[in-house]
Amino acid sequence: MKLLLVEDDTQLVDFLRPKLQSSGYIVESVDNGIDAEFLAREEDFDCIILDLGLPQKAGLEVLKNLRHHQFSTPVLILTARDSWQERVDGLKAGADDYLGKPFHYEELSARLAAILRRRYGHLDSVLEFQDLTLDLDKQALTKACGETCQLTAIEFRLLRQLMLNPGKILSKTELSEHIYEEDRIKDSNVIEVYINRLRAVLGKSRIKTFRRQGYRLSGH
Repeated sequence: MKLLLVEDDTQLVDFLRPKLQSSGYIVESVDNGIDAEFLAREEDFDCIILDLGLPQKAGLEVLKNLRHHQFSTPVLILTARDSWQERVDGLKAGADDYLGKPFHYEELSARLAAILRRRYGHLDSVLEFQDLTLDLDKQALTKACGETCQLTAIEFRLLRQLMLNPGKILSKTELSEHIYEEDRIKDSNVIEVYINRLRAVLGKSRIKTFRRQGYRLSGH
């Protein structure tokens, strides 16, 4: 899953980024409202973590503009703990949840996971597709036979994206955007390597190739 972290506090960004990455998220970050609104419009994010006290353009204005133009990406706003009016204004403007500063990462993680579960229609920390169960916390796959397979970070992100979109053909570009970090080369050809690795785990027939279109997770 791909997150946009909008925060001008560099220490907080340096604290959050590695923790979010270790939880399996792809993280892009910006430090001002103008870049935040541009990226939110141009790229496909699963959730935006939005500080309201931003330079150049306030976070609340960014949120209002996105909702005005029918962008439905979930937004978790960050506010100063004593700014209750900001929290109210943010929720009224279309935020999905809020978190006051300072906060514990565990609470941010839990709120973020809850938002994403609501978005994708899952009520717990696992994804299921027929005989496959993917534990989002442990980043491990369990098959019908009971065998549990620990996945690498990229294998986990790739399988998660496929399982979040059952029955849908996903292009190499769509997949690469949700498995690579922003500072890595997003070579779509490398996707084939990781698709083949997953096939070795799942079975060759479980991931179908559609020429010039992409890949789809299929039944056994």
